[in-house]
Amino acid sequence: MSADPELEQLREQVSAVDSSIIEAFNRRLELVAQIKRHKHEHGIAFVDPERERWMFAHQSEANRGPLSDEGLRALYAELLALTKRELG
Repeated sequence: MSADPELEQLREQVSAVDSSIIEAFNRRLELVAQIKRHKHEHGIAFVDPERERWMFAHQSEANRGPLSDEGLRALYAELLALTKRELG
């Protein structure tokens, strides 16, 4: 660990944000699991490419940076892939 108090404070803030991201992703997984069950019960395909395109476009419009559109696209690709892996 560093003896630099400013660096330590910044690292603590990053750790707090990381924890928030994990908490939010777990909540997202719970919600998507509910969507998956609902779709299964109603004979609707789980994967909806049009919805995935809309989600990216919607978040792209809301994104104020510094995350680039390319970075956002990569993040969403991994987010969706990870969600599908986690939920089977």
